[in-house]
Amino acid sequence: MSITKHNWTKEEIIAIYNKPMMDLLYEAATIHREQHDPNVVQVSTLLSIKTGGCPEDCGYCPQAARYHTDIEGNDLMTVSQVKAQALRAKSNGSSRVCMGAAWRNVKDGEEFDQVLEMVRTINKLDMEVCCTLGMITENQAQRLAEAGLYAYNHNLDTSEDYYKEVISTRGFEDRLETIENVRKTNVTVCSGGIIGMGESVEDRAGMLVALSTLNPQPESVPINALVAVEGTPMENEKPVEIWEMIRMVATTRIIMPETQVRLSAGRMEMSREGQAMCFFAGANSIFAGDKLLTTPNPDVEDDMKMFALLGLKPQKPFVKVSQPTTVEAADSQYQALGEKPKWSRPGHTIERNLQSSTKGK
Repeated sequence: MSITKHNWTKEEIIAIYNKPMMDLLYEAATIHREQHDPNVVQVSTLLSIKTGGCPEDCGYCPQAARYHTDIEGNDLMTVSQVKAQALRAKSNGSSRVCMGAAWRNVKDGEEFDQVLEMVRTINKLDMEVCCTLGMITENQAQRLAEAGLYAYNHNLDTSEDYYKEVISTRGFEDRLETIENVRKTNVTVCSGGIIGMGESVEDRAGMLVALSTLNPQPESVPINALVAVEGTPMENEKPVEIWEMIRMVATTRIIMPETQVRLSAGRMEMSREGQAMCFFAGANSIFAGDKLLTTPNPDVEDDMKMFALLGLKPQKPFVKVSQPTTVEAADSQYQALGEKPKWSRPGHTIERNLQSSTKGK
């Protein structure tokens, strides 16, 4: 059996990434079969509960208010709207609903209370609930845990070195602190990144160093291929080749054997054959649904046809970690503290981000 290692170096990971493809696939598939059922894939549905208007300057994101991307923003969805979407996702084979809000960080108040009620509602549907809401404090993480949250997503995006070429409005250390706050609860961690943003193989390895040296390692690691959206600073980045995606998935599987590796954004550009290779290399989770927050995603029926073709089965909920207990708001031990944490604002200038923000004015 493969032993989880927490002291991977960048050089070791680059050596794995650059192995001859057949050797890389064999090693990754062997480890995958030791730790997971190779014919079972966890299916998540990503739901944008609050779209657009984000104050951050992430160079890949069409939801940043400063860029001109024609994204239609919407206010926070209601609990009943979210419940209806969750039931639809469940009927389509999803075991998890991931709710995303275009916030820099969570702020105590009416909207966060509404999100907590969404978490309670979905957990009672016997579905895993994940949230990605930006930076959170320890108390906010505890309140989410009490409500029945199963996972919290906070991607590192890229290596610490390349991070400063992507985002200038928040620091890499803030992402690590948020993950640390989540780890103080019983909520699992979902954290990964994006390839195809102009980074080097060394940067991809650097991101995997940061993830794999966390102890424990994230229970879920999404690997995203950049979807270059017109109006963002990265609109002209060339598409990620499928071989890069396969190598990234296989490398992630080898260095994080127990983690669920999610094939995330960018699947619209992947053939069934390419996705099959990713599953063979160790991917065992996908996002289903026709949209990932704001970017296109394969149709659910197409995914189910692919599953049937490959003999894959959707994973049932709460297989890896038992279902959290929901505590009602009236019985909560954790109350809003009205915190105003000082999350960092590095403030350096990223030229292509600045150009995109002024374009069209």
